[in-house]
Amino acid sequence: MGGAELDIDLELLRDFEKGLDPRHPERSAIPASILGYGEISTVFEIGDDRQRGLAYKRLPVFRNGEEVRSYLAAYEEYHRLLSSEIGLRLPGYGHAVLDMPGRPPVVYLAQRRLDPRTIGNRVIHRVGADEAVRLVRQVLRELAGAWRFNRRQDRYQVGIDGQVSNWSVRGLDPASPRLPREIELLYLDTSTPLYRDGGELRLDPELFLRSAPSFLVWLLRLLFLEDVVNRYFDLHLVAVDLVANFHKEQMPELIPALIEEANDFFSGEASDLEVEPLTAREVRSYYREDALIWRLYLAMRRTDRFLRTRLLRRGYPYILPGKIER
Repeated sequence: MGGAELDIDLELLRDFEKGLDPRHPERSAIPASILGYGEISTVFEIGDDRQRGLAYKRLPVFRNGEEVRSYLAAYEEYHRLLSSEIGLRLPGYGHAVLDMPGRPPVVYLAQRRLDPRTIGNRVIHRVGADEAVRLVRQVLRELAGAWRFNRRQDRYQVGIDGQVSNWSVRGLDPASPRLPREIELLYLDTSTPLYRDGGELRLDPELFLRSAPSFLVWLLRLLFLEDVVNRYFDLHLVAVDLVANFHKEQMPELIPALIEEANDFFSGEASDLEVEPLTAREVRSYYREDALIWRLYLAMRRTDRFLRTRLLRRGYPYILPGKIER
């Protein structure tokens, strides 16, 4: 068990895992409350007073202890790089490994649970358009710090998923329609340790494919895996993704102002990074392609779950996201 900041109850996790219903986590022997969905993973809180205030991700993708140790070493190093080297603020975190008889190991990642009203994708729906644009500019500042780190040394290259849902606003009054004068952000998406050490990606990209339907693995590996991973190391594409996801957030009317703000940032404050400007056509095309990939991926995972559980009468260990609006 790691992450000394958090007190993780390992015995409770064992009991939770034994009684987990991945299809309906809220109906498990120890029920779980869903806090949010990503494209691949689900964030939840365990319904037991002993673990209130912790947000969990469950990773049942490892085949043996060696894979777990390699992943957790990269996970810890990614936290160190983000916080100590780059200067991002991170929530308290921890992890636990469950070795159950007759089962492959399962890793539980924990973060200190934050008020959901402070998460970026909730904030932008409550504040005005000007404030949402100001929030995105601060996200770009945080991202620029990571890419300046990448440029000033030649050992590490750090990638980040900059979507607005991966940031929390510190000191935000949830009842206020305005952001603090000085915006301080916490970066949340640390479960995928995206960094290269000496040119080598420390995360095994095959782990991304473990939860994919077996009949799709070869196609995903061939067409999408390298592209999806590499985009998080390209600041231009990270910014495109950040802006394009306002389609997903049902706020496309803000996109022209966000493109203008991003281009002003890259030509001014971050001119040293020499980032190509964003275009409306590029943002639109990127989102259409990205939405299609993830929509098809989730549909195929649901098909795979149906085949395994209903036809083959086997277990399905993954908690799938619910419906994601696009």
